[in-house]
Formats: sequence, structure tokens, C-alpha cells
Amino acid sequence: MRYKRISDEVIRKLREIVGEDNLILGRERMLDYSHDEFSLDWLRHLPEAVVKPKNTREISEILKLANKENFPVTPRGGGTGLVGGCVPIFGGIVLSLERMNRILEIDKENMMAVVEPGVTLMDFYQEVETSGLFFPPHPGDESAYIGGLIATNAGGARAVKYGVMRDFVKGLEVVLPDGRILQLRGKLIKNCSGYSILHLMIGSEGTLGIISKAVILLMPPPQNLRTLLIPYESLHNAIKTVPQIISSGIRPIAVEFIQNDVIPFSEKLLGKEWPCKKGEASLMIIIDGPTEDEVDRISELIADLCSANDAIDVLVADDKGKQADLLAIRSNFYEGLKPNLIEILDLTVPPSQIVNHIDRVCQISEEYGVWLPVYGHAADGNIHTHIMKLKKEKDRFRRLEEKEWRRKYPVIRKLLHEDCIERGGVISGEHGIGVVKKEYMSMIFDDAYLELLKRIKRTFDPNNILNPGKVFDL
Repeated sequence: MRYKRISDEVIRKLREIVGEDNLILGRERMLDYSHDEFSLDWLRHLPEAVVKPKNTREISEILKLANKENFPVTPRGGGTGLVGGCVPIFGGIVLSLERMNRILEIDKENMMAVVEPGVTLMDFYQEVETSGLFFPPHPGDESAYIGGLIATNAGGARAVKYGVMRDFVKGLEVVLPDGRILQLRGKLIKNCSGYSILHLMIGSEGTLGIISKAVILLMPPPQNLRTLLIPYESLHNAIKTVPQIISSGIRPIAVEFIQNDVIPFSEKLLGKEWPCKKGEASLMIIIDGPTEDEVDRISELIADLCSANDAIDVLVADDKGKQADLLAIRSNFYEGLKPNLIEILDLTVPPSQIVNHIDRVCQISEEYGVWLPVYGHAADGNIHTHIMKLKKEKDRFRRLEEKEWRRKYPVIRKLLHEDCIERGGVISGEHGIGVVKKEYMSMIFDDAYLELLKRIKRTFDPNNILNPGKVFDL
């Protein structure tokens, strides 16, 4: 794409829109806006300016200017993404939503919240809990912004019972690339009135419009929570248990599978201790029920199924502190592994294919001499395989030379994606496509499908000024 450089006159107009203090210029001040959490340094691009609007009107004025002057705009939330979705690869401006951080309403009667896109997940959880309600999605990093979670249709550990962000977004205010403002209805449980532009925006990764307000569905808090930690000698046996649990009629809040050799990295990071060191792998299952008796009944059923699949033990955590520690360690696996990480994958296969795909991961790891630790969401088929700069040798790790891992990385990456797709899977379950994964879009979608996606993009953004170069290339 051919875009204009940001002129002094455009800088002057941007300053008029957002104010002197909310316009950032200069390399050093813009470095933090040049990347997200993707591990490799190649995905870093400086914008020409950063603007921080305070309201919908300012976003609209910025996009009108961009459309007229033909410069790209990259929306940015908390910068916690893993695929380069908020990286300004064509320069232009980064539009940071950090100042739009208000929780506008907690409507207890309708069990809905109205929020701006810059509200962090952590602040949202606290406000909702204080109101006596519950927001189920738990994507992981609590510094993520609500707007970014909606833009990527984030999921997380609790998706097996409650669903993903799409299931909780009931209304949006969106600014289109030409500056027009759309009101997509909210505080409704049912709506069958025409095509759903609302659902088109959710997961569009900031390529069709900028979210300026959201209506979020809340729920009553779960009662009698319990976390079960179940170690196995074999990762294969651990994962094999999960379809049996689900088909028995049990619907846990979360079912996480964990390769145990990743645990020490997170323990060291947090200074917390995982309560069981036995075996090769574990399941972490979170359940709830209206009464303690019901939770006991579900726990016993799960324990029986796990024992039948050669589980070593079944440990119970029904104390809130222990539950929080387990979830914290699990949520920080990525951060613990990150110093030696090349890339975390987000492949998703039909749940019945998890075992087979992970067997293939193990084969590739052995064949290429690269440690590929794996964990993920067992009940929904979402697998996070990590391509590491390490080789595992018995009980120790050896760091690979840069020349070696750079040679092996693209080959391993391609083999893992191919195996996933052959098993009926997709290249992303919750992280999005961004820049990092778009090369694989043609492997899962045919030309007709991709052309429809591109037509949708051109309809909303004919000048391709909004987050260009993400998801696919026009």
C-alpha cells in the first residue's frame, strides 16, 4: 500500500484533536508502541506519531483525518497480544485507547456492564465482583484491555463452560474508518434483526472499526468452587480422559492439560509452589455446583474416570487461596517460558484429535532436537505448543545456538500447522491472526472464502487505512 507520510500540518491537526499532552512524538517515547508481546525482535515497527483520544468524538475526528490524508491508523489496547496485531507495520499513527478506561455502568437489574475499551481486565474483575456479579472469561493476562479482548474474540480457560468473548458482548459502539459512528444494540439477550454487524466486529482485530464502548453480559457468581489437580505418568493418558469426562454429562468450568516440565519456570517467576510433582503431566479441572454435596458428587465421578485412565492421584483444592495459587501458576506458564521462547502457537483441533496432535508434537520434538512444551485447554481442543530455543536432555536443558534454532524454527512451525490442519483444526483459537499467522490463512480457507473476507474489508475500509497488513493482505 502507498500511504502518505505524516506531515507537519497533520501533526498540528492531531494536536488540536487530542491536545498537546496526548500526542507522542520522538523515537524514545514511541518505542513502547512499536511492538506487542510477540517474542522475536523482527516484529517491531515505530509509528510516526501516537495519539491518545479521550472519547468517541476524538476517535472519529482522527479517522476522518486519516481517511482524507491517506495515512494508516493502528488501534492499540494493552499491547498484550502475541501475533503483532497492534504493531504499526506501515508507520502512520498508533491510536492508543489507554485514556478511555472508564466503567460507565454496572446494571445489576439486567446484569450488564457498559465499559470503555481501555478498561483493564483486572479493574473490570474487581468492579464486577464488588457488585456481586461475575464475568466468566479468563484469557490470562489481566492487564489486557476489554477492547482488545473483544477485537480478538479472546477465550481462555473457562471457555469450556461459559464460552468466549463473543458470548458476552451484547452491544458495541464502533467508529468506522471514515469516522462514522455505529451504535450496535446492547442490553439485549436476543436479537435477530438483520445481519449481525456486532458479531462481525468481534474478532475483526481492529481492521473494520475501532470499538469505543461495549455492553458486556455478566452472571451471578458461581457457588462452591473446587479445583482438582490430577497427575498422570503419561500426557497421552491425561488427555484421553477428557472426552470421557465431557461425555459423562459433566461440564467443568475449565479443563487444563499441563506438561509438568513447564511448571518450574512459572514457580520460579512467581515464588509459588505447585502442590504435586508426580508424573509427566497433569489435568487441572475447575468445577462448581449449587451445593457442596453436588460438587462432591461431581468430584467423585471425575476421580473414578481419571483413575480408570491410570491417574496417579486426585488432589483437591477447595480453599480460595490454594485455588488462586494454582490458577496464577497456570496463567504464568507463558511468562515463565518467554526468556527462551521463539513462538507460542495457538492451534485448535477437534477435541478428539488432541491426543494425536500432541503425539505428533512429541515426534517432531524428538526428530529436530528442540523442546516443544505443550499445555492448553483440553475440553475445547486449544493447544499452546511452544517452540523453544532449548533442547531437553534428560533432566536438564541446553540452549541452542542461534544459527541452529533459526534454521529449525520455520520447518517445525510449518510441520505443526500442517498436522493441525490435516486433523480438521485451525491456526488460532484465541490469540488472533495479526501479522504472525496470516501466511497460513490460505491453508485453512479456499480462495472464495478469502475473497469474501477481503470484500468485507474493502466495504468497511475502502482506503485500507485501519490496521492494514493484519489477518490477510489486500
